[in-house]
Amino acid sequence: VFTAMLLSRHQWLGFQGAPGTQTLALHSPLPGDKLALGGHLIHDVAGPAKQSSAFLDLAYRIRTGANTRLAFGLGGGVNFFQADLAALETVSPDPHNANISGKLLPNFGFGLYWHAPRYYVGLSAPKLLENTIGENGAVVTAQEFRHYFLMAGLVLELSQDVAFKPTAMLRVVQGAPFSLDLNASFLVRERVWFGALYRWGNAFGLLGQFQVNEQLRLGYAFDMT
Repeated sequence: VFTAMLLSRHQWLGFQGAPGTQTLALHSPLPGDKLALGGHLIHDVAGPAKQSSAFLDLAYRIRTGANTRLAFGLGGGVNFFQADLAALETVSPDPHNANISGKLLPNFGFGLYWHAPRYYVGLSAPKLLENTIGENGAVVTAQEFRHYFLMAGLVLELSQDVAFKPTAMLRVVQGAPFSLDLNASFLVRERVWFGALYRWGNAFGLLGQFQVNEQLRLGYAFDMT
């Protein structure tokens, strides 16, 4: 069915210039039930850096069993990046803190998603091009790197009214430690979700969701480093 998701994330509450991200994602099956079309808009602010993205996504789905499907996804779009780096306060002047007035960065990515009614596995690389964002002469001051995501989850029926849903997501990017998220949620009477999350060696938190009706679900998550 047609699905829309709105997400607002705020990090390091109480700090000036703290990162904030807003995401709108839409997707819907097309006639014939093999193709699906979607897209997403992202607005991200982190201190002096701001970026806005618009991407269009297309998926082709095939049956791999009586109740399983494999989807191949391809997406493409642009990212608009700007940064007021000269406004940063430094102990000594940094000649590489040159402003980036605005730069269009085209990109594309792919994904695979295999799912059944009670479990799923997904692999994706949302941005394959490693665009140079800022440079000062021969020095590259900022660059996009490929991120790889591996996710999996399943649903276990504990009773007629309670289900248990563990999920995991692994993120890998060049030059940074891997990031592993582990979530454990309980679903009560298909209406109330609650659980906990753990980011390996980094953070823990709590999450909750409420199924208002068949069309609307609201959720909130809070984590501490």
